[in-house]
Amino acid sequence: MGLLFNVVLAVFAATGSFLFGYDSGVMTLVIQSPHFLSFFKTTPESATIGAINATFSGGAFFGSLMGGLTMDSLGRRKTIVVGAIINLVGAILQCSAQHLAMILVGRILAGWAVGVLSMSVPIYQSECAHPKTRGLIVGIAQQMIGVGFIVSTWVGYGSSKVPKTSSFSWRFPLAFQCVPCLILICGMMFFPESPRYLCETDRTEEALVVLKKLHYDGSNDDWINSEFFEIKQTIEAEKAITVPGWRVMFTVPTWRIRLMHATLIQLFGQMTGINVIGYYSTILYTNLGITGDRNLLVSSIYNVVGPIFNFFFIVFFLDKVGRRKPLIFGTIAISVALICEAALGSQVESATGSRKDGISGAGVFFLFAVSCIFSVSFGPISWVYASEIMPLSIRGRGSAFSTAFGNWLVGTVWSQVSPIALGELKYKFYFIFVAFNLLETKQLTLEEIDLLFGDRALGMLPDNLDDREKQIEMERFEDARKKLAGTNVTAVH
Repeated sequence: MGLLFNVVLAVFAATGSFLFGYDSGVMTLVIQSPHFLSFFKTTPESATIGAINATFSGGAFFGSLMGGLTMDSLGRRKTIVVGAIINLVGAILQCSAQHLAMILVGRILAGWAVGVLSMSVPIYQSECAHPKTRGLIVGIAQQMIGVGFIVSTWVGYGSSKVPKTSSFSWRFPLAFQCVPCLILICGMMFFPESPRYLCETDRTEEALVVLKKLHYDGSNDDWINSEFFEIKQTIEAEKAITVPGWRVMFTVPTWRIRLMHATLIQLFGQMTGINVIGYYSTILYTNLGITGDRNLLVSSIYNVVGPIFNFFFIVFFLDKVGRRKPLIFGTIAISVALICEAALGSQVESATGSRKDGISGAGVFFLFAVSCIFSVSFGPISWVYASEIMPLSIRGRGSAFSTAFGNWLVGTVWSQVSPIALGELKYKFYFIFVAFNLLETKQLTLEEIDLLFGDRALGMLPDNLDDREKQIEMERFEDARKKLAGTNVTAVH
């Protein structure tokens, strides 16, 4: 079936990423609902709102760690299903909430599920992808996160048109989470398990069948067999040195380096401030003098522009430009945009008339610019890079650790403090992210990426491989080294 089936698989699995985006974005407009605020006796800038968003991120932290365990025990596909089931329970609790405790527990469960999905979906996509299209395939995860944000804000915007005395304005957007949960639960049974996980669990014949289903184009039998042999040999080599538990990730030097890279790229993505803007955009626009229905409309439009830029980037550029250069561009460009945003924010209160409207419009432009820049840099690349540099032996646990600590733990802190800080510091808050803002693996198989980190010397192969197999492995090792030299691919240190 080839590329088409691979894309369909990636898009469907990324329904889990859609939940990530929807669950993250849905509270943006919910916390502006007059009925929601009066029902729970709170305000948009209160610690209560911070707690609602922080419990979501906190739940995602623990969900990511759990995903590392279930991916190794249940597999990639079943882990995604488990995440969808947990999300379904959380959604039901949120939309039927009668008091704050139900909302908080529902958000914890939704966050827990998103934590599981946020690290399992990119791994599943990466292990099923062809090396030449891996950027596109895994980039679909970020694309669907953006689509989730779009749907959440427009569902919220439409629901806000009911009378202020109606709970529909917030219960329906929260209930809508159930739809993608049910789609994911019912549909994942029709897609295969990752071929690398099948090989790892000694289901090699099934793995070969899945590889052909994913990548066979009618004439590439040699490539399929070569890829299968490489996966099988790599797994056998890694099993010889694998130690159960999490400690091994920190004791094997090259694995420790990989873990550090994956964690830092997630952390730096959070430190762009993108989630603060996403969660609390209505507060940011209020600080710019944009209020009422206009505020909700601008918030809804904001979530559209990023996914558009992300789509063109992953389709036309990501697998050509690599990973490192867009990250450097993103760091510099986002810093410039946030400095401009802060400068404009400092002028809003003293401005009047058309000048104030001009400053507000420019402020909206730079917030939109941050979303666009993030979508062609940290957005897709943080998931692609983190998923592809992990060796199979620690791929589940390593991705769980990097996502939990680099993404969700940092996100939990910002979710709690941001509404208070935005209320008190206003435009000065941007400088925190500017201060933190002043990594290439292109078109290689996941096994060849191991060579970038020096993992697969012959001395690490199992003793029970015969001489001929070791000779073949040596030849493959040398071929890969030459390929790396020819494509000028460098690991980021």
